[in-house]
Amino acid sequence: MNALSVDLSLHHIEAVVIGASAGAIASLSQLLPPLGPDYPLAILVTVHVPPDQPNTIPALLQTKCRLTVKEAEDKEPILPGTVYFAPPDYHLLVETDRRLSLSNEEPVNFSRPSIDVLFESAADVYGRTLLALILTGANHDGAQGACAVSEAGGTVLVQTPDSATARMMPASTLAACRNARALSLEDLTEVLASRGRRES
Repeated sequence: MNALSVDLSLHHIEAVVIGASAGAIASLSQLLPPLGPDYPLAILVTVHVPPDQPNTIPALLQTKCRLTVKEAEDKEPILPGTVYFAPPDYHLLVETDRRLSLSNEEPVNFSRPSIDVLFESAADVYGRTLLALILTGANHDGAQGACAVSEAGGTVLVQTPDSATARMMPASTLAACRNARALSLEDLTEVLASRGRRES
């Protein structure tokens, strides 16, 4: 399945959620820079990072991206054209009023922040207008959340395991979520860019 056929099957999208772990910087460095500053969607990202160190990924990606890239803040409104990263040691959630929420509740899948937590809360709020991407990673966090997105009517796309630095996360999602579709990183990049063209 190529990017064009997936793009044509996607309905109206209001937000994008992305989950990744090992190898995330390389994948995100390809996925996000093509998006322009007027990109009409918000992108919410959970990457597994050490809890006791600053998350340097947003600052690194900001040097490569035309979008605003930042660490999420509690109760912050979700704005288009902005990439929000979960802070170290905090779960990132979407509230019903479409603001962000940070939580230090127990780790999920041995992870805080957890991809499942972000995806499940976003699915509750955005339903069928949510696009979820699972990228490279070395555990199964995100598989359950991807199923929640699919069950709410949203769209789940997964980096092909063979193209991922760590294949466990995308492979686990494909095994758990029958409606998830695998694409190369190049095709995922084109799908994201095309959403900007279609939604603007």
